[in-house]
Amino acid sequence: MNFFVHTLLLRYIHSAVADYLSRDLPYQLSPDDVYLTLGCNQAAEITIKVLARPGGNILLPRPGYPDVETYAIFNNLEIRQFDLLPERGWVVDLDAVEAISDENTIAMVIINPGNPSGSVYTYNHLNKIAETARKLGILVIADEVYGHLVYGSSPFVTMSLFATIVPVITLGSVSKRWMIPGWGLGWLVTCDPSGLLRKNEIAESINKLLVYSPFPPTLIQGAIPQILEKTTQDFFSKTINILRKNLDICYDKLKEIPCIMISQKPEGAFFAMVKLNLLLLEDIQDDMEFCLKLAKEESLIILPGVTVGLKNWLRVTFAVEYSSLEDGLGRLKTFCQRHAKKYSLTGSTAADQQIHVEH
Repeated sequence: MNFFVHTLLLRYIHSAVADYLSRDLPYQLSPDDVYLTLGCNQAAEITIKVLARPGGNILLPRPGYPDVETYAIFNNLEIRQFDLLPERGWVVDLDAVEAISDENTIAMVIINPGNPSGSVYTYNHLNKIAETARKLGILVIADEVYGHLVYGSSPFVTMSLFATIVPVITLGSVSKRWMIPGWGLGWLVTCDPSGLLRKNEIAESINKLLVYSPFPPTLIQGAIPQILEKTTQDFFSKTINILRKNLDICYDKLKEIPCIMISQKPEGAFFAMVKLNLLLLEDIQDDMEFCLKLAKEESLIILPGVTVGLKNWLRVTFAVEYSSLEDGLGRLKTFCQRHAKKYSLTGSTAADQQIHVEH
């Protein structure tokens, strides 16, 4: 393939991604706003590498996606974390964002729909995030790899809708919505109607860095326009119905387990964050020990919350085959029953009785 043909093909692919993402916007993205990457992870890596500067810091959500933290550390950025508030649907604590930001802050990261929280942010909340970022003079990096995978009353709203307020770099891929993990094609998109990112040569830096980075597989690049343009709504609806059915059983079964507390039903992505009540368990000290013993005794893998920033929480996925999910939740309940503190007829635990005797 000669250079001219290759350039036309890339332009066609970039146009397809721009057209797909523009369906959610009141303005049209340009093919020049789109940069293809080797999955969403590389999109995050490239973005952070381009924005990093000596003495800089970046604001990350807690709980969050640990790979982003790794990229920040690798590029010598100080990590400052703001909490997501479980009692309010895992919204961003915007007061905390303002408190931890300073003149060296390069950006804040949001993940919507949320991994690992399962949250879906409303239009109003995203607007408040944009206004806060503008006030602080920072841009927003929006990881939207789970875009449109929503199951509740809140529709998916893209952060790039607010790019007229603050510049937004959107990250995404085909792996989640199209259920083709491993294909290795993602994108980062500069949503910046004011042209601030081009003025500051960020777009140029992205292009230069991508020249020396691995490209997505050529065959998959060629398939992307057809995938984006011709996937029917029926396919998406069936996917959502399958995942919603899984979410329903996951939520209902988790509520049956006394030592596991789930504050609200997830509304998006593939996960639920649940809190462990260690007071109801014996011989388990924290979430890591819980998960290690669960794997050993029940051959069931659940991610300990400490790995995503919340100690003594668990991240449970419902994006598995229905019968396997049902079986896994049964094993989880059995494990929790086996390790539950034993109560006497008086309603006190054996430990409580021992304390009473000693006194």
